[in-house]
Amino acid sequence: MSDAAALTPSHTTDVIVCTTCRPAGASRDLPADGELLFEAVQAAQLGDDAGTWAQVRVRGVACLSSCSRACSVAFQAAGKHTFVFGDLKPDEETARHVLDCGAMHATAVDGMLNRNERPERLRSGIVVRLPPSVS
Repeated sequence: MSDAAALTPSHTTDVIVCTTCRPAGASRDLPADGELLFEAVQAAQLGDDAGTWAQVRVRGVACLSSCSRACSVAFQAAGKHTFVFGDLKPDEETARHVLDCGAMHATAVDGMLNRNERPERLRSGIVVRLPPSVS
């Protein structure tokens, strides 16, 4: 891959959900909240008959290393800022907000997600914003 290709902004955003996130003290006998959020995001995307979230690719990963901020989700695409959010609720409304934010990230040239434009459940809880990779 050429350097120019590596820097070209992507029109698809990876929404990466930490599947092992669980609040401190939560029972390990129950499914992790992160797994519940991942399942809710997948279910919401499957019900997207209008194709609103078609440019969002949902992936689950075993850990985003933001354990004190469960549940955590990252938004990542080539040539764009990467965001990680924490303190998310594992429910249907959050799942829709995550997908809406993923669609915003996909359409933003640089991947910037301005606070006042983000869905309500992602206006706070930011863990990190990383600049686009340069190589």
